[in-house]
Amino acid sequence: MKNSRILCAIALVSVVVAGHAFAQSAVTVYGIIDTGVVYTSNANANGNSVMKMPSLTGTFPSRIGFKGVEDLGSGLQTIFVAETGFAPDTGAMGQGNRIFGRQSYVGLKGAWGQIMLGRQVNMTYLAPLKSDVMGPNIFSIGSIDGYLPNARSDNAIGYLGAFGSFTAGATYSFGRDAAGTGGPAATNCPGEVAGNAKACRQFTGLLAYETKAYGINSSYDILYGNAGAAGGLTSSDNCEQRVTVNGYWMLGDIKVGGGIVDHRIRAASNLYKDSDLYYLGMSYPFSAALVLDAQLARLNTKGSSNDVTLSVARLTYSLSKRTAVYSSLGYIKNGGTSAVSLDAGGTVGAGKNQLGLMTGVRHTF
Repeated sequence: MKNSRILCAIALVSVVVAGHAFAQSAVTVYGIIDTGVVYTSNANANGNSVMKMPSLTGTFPSRIGFKGVEDLGSGLQTIFVAETGFAPDTGAMGQGNRIFGRQSYVGLKGAWGQIMLGRQVNMTYLAPLKSDVMGPNIFSIGSIDGYLPNARSDNAIGYLGAFGSFTAGATYSFGRDAAGTGGPAATNCPGEVAGNAKACRQFTGLLAYETKAYGINSSYDILYGNAGAAGGLTSSDNCEQRVTVNGYWMLGDIKVGGGIVDHRIRAASNLYKDSDLYYLGMSYPFSAALVLDAQLARLNTKGSSNDVTLSVARLTYSLSKRTAVYSSLGYIKNGGTSAVSLDAGGTVGAGKNQLGLMTGVRHTF
């Protein structure tokens, strides 16, 4: 009888403790599914058009994620995110066929900011979030520079802290990209090589001053290569660098945002490339439900006639807080022998201009 009472007491304490622990932690399941139909002209060298259901993005790439927080006391929290991207047209996994390719990290958070360990978005990804009104739209600056909406780092230590209107952040990766196939998010540079402290390493940094009325920030990103890496970065002596300056201004309910991306590549086989990407956009809400976004972008490739000009407009109508329908209209002009497609993940004939139209549905949960 005495043993039974002890066991009952232990069981009761266990239930109380478990309930207390559960009350101090929370896990959220969330996601976006966004798809539609897109038409583009001049999709090949013969000038043929194509109509399709895109794989990469509509207004936002589709995803499902899990995020959690546990209160450790004294203002300290444990945080984690596990987020997978997928193609709604086929159900295939994105980001180089990673299970949790969008983000996969655990960390600690306090009044001093947060530290994250694992695969995570880096500062080049975060820098234009408030100034780029088109975001990762199917027609956007991500079509010109596919790294921008895919700026994530494997094997990374990250820090992000907000202090009033100031934000500072940085990431350091021991091996920036372990995936070898799967589009712009897979460049085959896993790093973590014994005896080579530069192989596939990456550093990004961010400094921002942002308010509700206006904001400005700057980011820095340098990544190194190694044997077998994509983009000509086949040695740890090869590197790729991006420096961005981004800003936004609120004119009542109208947002105006723009920025510059300075991009330099120092790679093998005498591949040296310098370019500047400029973008300027506006977001105009006709009402709480109907919003027009428009953007102009220009890629200036130094020492070359392969410049690119992009114009895009998007009209979004929210059917509810979670569901919206939209149409995007875009036009891209390729100078010289440039072959930058208007739609993310699409194709275009070299030196050909391209017109595109997409209509779709987005649901968040």
